[in-house]
Amino acid sequence: MIASVQGTIVESHLLRVVIEAAGVGYEINVPITTSEKLPGLGKSAKLYTYAVYRDDSQALYGFLKRDDREFFKLLVEKVSGIGPKMALTLFSKLSVQMLQAAIMNSDAKLLSQCPGIGKKTAERLIIELKDKVKGGVSTSTPLISSIDLPAGSGDHTEVSKFQDAISALTALGYKVTEADKAVNRAIGKLGPSVSVEEIIKTALNP
Repeated sequence: MIASVQGTIVESHLLRVVIEAAGVGYEINVPITTSEKLPGLGKSAKLYTYAVYRDDSQALYGFLKRDDREFFKLLVEKVSGIGPKMALTLFSKLSVQMLQAAIMNSDAKLLSQCPGIGKKTAERLIIELKDKVKGGVSTSTPLISSIDLPAGSGDHTEVSKFQDAISALTALGYKVTEADKAVNRAIGKLGPSVSVEEIIKTALNP
């Protein structure tokens, strides 16, 4: 099984990238949330991969983080009716943090906004994954972990802080997908151990 690929990017498309490693070019399907963070052609990159083998085809799906790959694996293997292509669509529409928050809060409405995900599929996704998301899965690091906040900030998980920041931005007129991207950029810039207020301020002033 191919668990990861590290090499030079020789082709780059919105939902597909080709990485050449040791003289072999690996075509890897990626969500938009991954492709938009990859470096340009000729640059080195590493993707954690999930392989799908069928009688008439084989495909690789790649992610920048191991935990993203594991969550993708959960969707494909544990939720009936969710195949690799539909899971890729979910990942392209919403970040992993947003997907986890929607599942934890039983937000079928948000999940059903993703193309190909109807209300019944969204509800089934919540039922089958809610406990797994709350408790984390068997990966090298938990999907959702508690982090330290400044004194007086309360006891928030990373996901709840993320959701609070999203809610604040949508109240200011941002679309959910725009708020999702802005908060992700802010957390990537500041790191997870910051207050909700700092996340919102940086999201508004990148």
